Amino acid sequence: MAENGFQAIVRAGTQPDLILLDINLPDIDGLEVCRRIREFVSCPILFLTARIEDGDKLIGFATGGDDYIVKPFSIEELGARVEAHLRREERRQNKQVRTKFDDNLVIDYSAKEIYFKGVIIPLLPREFDIVELLSSYSGQLFSKERIFERIWGYDSNADVSVIMEHVSNIRAKFAKAGAKPYIQTVWGSGYKWVK
Repeated sequence: MAENGFQAIVRAGTQPDLILLDINLPDIDGLEVCRRIREFVSCPILFLTARIEDGDKLIGFATGGDDYIVKPFSIEELGARVEAHLRREERRQNKQVRTKFDDNLVIDYSAKEIYFKGVIIPLLPREFDIVELLSSYSGQLFSKERIFERIWGYDSNADVSVIMEHVSNIRAKFAKAGAKPYIQTVWGSGYKWVK
């Protein structure tokens, strides 16, 4: 428990499994707390807030938040979301360094390399980052904005359109290797990884 933002920053140093973070705190707001602790904390951060504008949600995700729970909410919903994030985090931590997605595609997350039928698919660092993000959350939809914020960061000078360009390059390299695209476009919404 922490009574204010500064206490939360100190408490986050104990490496919790998950953080429930209110945005409206008495000293510094939860968004600033999240920005500061993301430098040394990798666990899921779930924002609790009465703010309901889409812009507020995007800022929350951009600062490093993993979920956004709007008040009022039921304790059952909160519990279900906490359990879901803890399960996902456990899967992420237990994920093998090399993951086989079918008989032909293997991703080596530690070496940052992708192989199709034993032959490496040469990806640029940002391209690999996109593949890593999407494949780590297979089936989950990510908007272009969320991918951009997770990989380039909120303060980047680049434009979100760079995501489409990188996804196009990834698909071209996969096709050249003879692999299927794996990254599915959900029109008007974003991208997801399909096995």
